[in-house]
Amino acid sequence: MPGRAWLLVAMALAVGAMAAWIQPPQVQAAMAWQPELFAREPWRAISAALLHWSPQHLIANLAGCAVVGLLGVAARLTARDAAAWLLAWPLTQIGLLIEPALTRFGGASGVLHAGVAVAAIGMMRMRASHGRERVIGGLIALGLAVKVAAERPLSGPPLRAWDGWDIAIAPLAHLTGLLAGVAAALCCALAARAWTRRRRGLSW
Repeated sequence: MPGRAWLLVAMALAVGAMAAWIQPPQVQAAMAWQPELFAREPWRAISAALLHWSPQHLIANLAGCAVVGLLGVAARLTARDAAAWLLAWPLTQIGLLIEPALTRFGGASGVLHAGVAVAAIGMMRMRASHGRERVIGGLIALGLAVKVAAERPLSGPPLRAWDGWDIAIAPLAHLTGLLAGVAAALCCALAARAWTRRRRGLSW
């Protein structure tokens, strides 16, 4: 099935979030992102994306997993795109180190923003025969950039109260997710190109 690997990443994020929700408080405390603990507890760069602070928070991000997962299937994203999304997962939280005042973080929204960024780049690099997908990918990239910029993630407090939400939101995670997605997609593209050249060299 086209996009199967991509869908597996989305499912891992969703299932992991549901499993984290039912864990006891002491386990959840060991999952949250805390910058001062990252050096000796690096798993938090992965586990923090699975932790959610309210039912609304969890449900919204589970819906996001479904949407981003189905986007990858519809766009026929490759295993390389799925690998880029996996790489962007911990990079999203590691990027939060630029804001040490964000002392505690949990949630999948940053990783979901990374997934959208990877998907947009994957669609834009499709062959010219997939013109519609390339245009849609460009529009998704533009919309994502405008959304994140409108949130002004680099100004104001790291945690903010937003209308309609019962928890404080960290817009910086959306920015680090976007940047992590772009960086991971480019890294995987370069690695794939280098591997292809190496194989061609060995075939001579």
